[in-house]
Amino acid sequence: MAVEARQQLAKDLLGSSYETLTPVQRSVIDLIATEAPTGLDPALHTDDRRPGEKLSDRVAAIGGSWRFIIAFALVLAVWMTWNVAVHGTKLAFDPYPFIFLNLMLSTLAAVQAPIIMMSQNRAAARDRAAAEHDYIVNLRAELEIMHLHDKMDALRRRELLGIIKRQNESLRILRQQGAAEIGA
Repeated sequence: MAVEARQQLAKDLLGSSYETLTPVQRSVIDLIATEAPTGLDPALHTDDRRPGEKLSDRVAAIGGSWRFIIAFALVLAVWMTWNVAVHGTKLAFDPYPFIFLNLMLSTLAAVQAPIIMMSQNRAAARDRAAAEHDYIVNLRAELEIMHLHDKMDALRRRELLGIIKRQNESLRILRQQGAAEIGA
């Protein structure tokens, strides 16, 4: 029975046999046939990141904030101001043209860029999973609405057929009465 129901739903709603549907379409037909709610993917709501992944997400969150940009600009300004102000003394640790500062900035960029990309790749994977779930929910809603339309059309057809039968019966009775009156 369940296989026949799935076949019929696939044929009615998607216009093809159950076997030719994609896995996502099959899962939606299965959900409709069993009238089960669309479940959330637990992977979307669990934090199963490894410590390194958590660190890269934290670095990306900090490195992409205005607080970091402002703080970093202040550190650079202090660094350059200090080294220009104490130029020619033993306190100048990186005199103009700030070669050590350039080395530090290059190192920071070389380390920070791949860490941020790792975080973005994981975010993109989560977004793809969420988008697939949204697609399943939307497809199911659309198919359920189509299914409801079909049921409503069937009810309407059945009701109209009943009305037509009653009208035909009334017409038959009226004709019989008219023929009886003419014959009398």
